[in-house]
Amino acid sequence: MSDQIHVEVVYALHDRQKSVVVALPSGASVREAVERSGLLAEFPEIDLTKNKLGIWNKLAKPDAVVRDKDRVEIYRPLIADPKEVRRQRAAEGKVMKKGGGDAEAA
Repeated sequence: MSDQIHVEVVYALHDRQKSVVVALPSGASVREAVERSGLLAEFPEIDLTKNKLGIWNKLAKPDAVVRDKDRVEIYRPLIADPKEVRRQRAAEGKVMKKGGGDAEAA
């Protein structure tokens, strides 16, 4: 077994995605992969105390060990809470349904 592994680290913006393949020693962590990728310098908005990390679309802790050919993902913070957005849409739909149309049309 080789002492070195290769891991892809990705960060997606709304208009583009940046992907970097890094060579790491076997037993390296998710945090080490992100730090070695250079993405922290390129995208100063990434804050490892706030941004969540994942491996192959599953949340992972920064100290999780990566394996050869893993894909480490840096997630952007959500702009809006999806549950709250659904609640608002549902509330708006209920209000519209209760009214049954314009009062003048009746």
